[in-house]
Amino acid sequence: MADTETLTAPDFSGWSCPLPLRDHPRVVMGHGGGGAMSAELVENLFAPAFGNSILAGLGDSAVVDLGGARLAFSTDSYVVRPLFFPGGSIGDLAVNGTVNDLAMSGARAAYLSCGFILEEGVETSVVGRIAQALGAAARAAGVEVATGDTKVVEAGRGDGVYLNTAGIGLVPQGVDIRPQRARPGDVVIVSGEIGLHGVAIMSVREGLEFGVQIESDCAPLGGLVEAMLAATLDLHVLRDPTRGGVAAALNEIAAAAGVGVVVQEQRVPVPDQVANACAILGLDPMYVANEGKLLAFVPREHADAVLAAMRAHPGGAGAVVIGECVAEHPGMVVARTPFGGTRVVDLPLGEQLPRIC
Repeated sequence: MADTETLTAPDFSGWSCPLPLRDHPRVVMGHGGGGAMSAELVENLFAPAFGNSILAGLGDSAVVDLGGARLAFSTDSYVVRPLFFPGGSIGDLAVNGTVNDLAMSGARAAYLSCGFILEEGVETSVVGRIAQALGAAARAAGVEVATGDTKVVEAGRGDGVYLNTAGIGLVPQGVDIRPQRARPGDVVIVSGEIGLHGVAIMSVREGLEFGVQIESDCAPLGGLVEAMLAATLDLHVLRDPTRGGVAAALNEIAAAAGVGVVVQEQRVPVPDQVANACAILGLDPMYVANEGKLLAFVPREHADAVLAAMRAHPGGAGAVVIGECVAEHPGMVVARTPFGGTRVVDLPLGEQLPRIC
């Protein structure tokens, strides 16, 4: 079928793309951007301190065996500014971000913890709106907030409200989804239009108008993943492209599995309003954050069935094939342009849009 036709990979033998020298004795904003600087911080500072075989997987969530059950476990912190934005709030993000990390292991989320870090002076009505949004998002995602914590910091030492959530969920038998399973020949699918969350945050933060309101795509992905698993348990990789966008997620998978990835640029679904906003702001939509989309690496023989299952679900109605895994140029992601050229889609250094989640 046309959606899953074979893509011919370019020959990059002999090419090199040296990274700039980075030596930061202090933490900078780029260390939190989900790009190369974040990876270096994890690899050189955190991994040696905490290192173990579970952490070494570096997936969206860790899968552990506990009393005979396979559990996915994940945690994330949310420092988005502004606290409320078109299509959601920090409360929605805190639930959906953690639920989606669990779903990327194939797990059905069950319970969340929630920690509120409040700045002295923040209006209690603001905290109440966030709590209500968080509770509603949890109910919509089918999870319970089972435990939590509250701390208050002095005025000027926070940004109103920060949130931390952790979640656990059950991984079904026979499911093995992790970045290391990407294989040459796998079809790469994205579940819908990209870039909406990052551009929505920027438009509100900077007071920009693009002729139409752009809303975040913040949404839970657990139901979509269940529909995909009903088509086949043999999903190789799932990843929600949040910080660093599609480009960062593809690079992380390529590096983890030692494969190359070829993307057909014209197939990547970028809505007009995002494309126009990125053109004005000088951004590449491939690097802009999403909060309700996923990338899937699927064996070619199952790709049509998975694509059909995704399109039949509201969360994947816009799913399309954007590329494939190849054996050539391992660890590198390249994009075929509409003009017949090829460009390297590198791991971003830091983050184009800071504080987006």
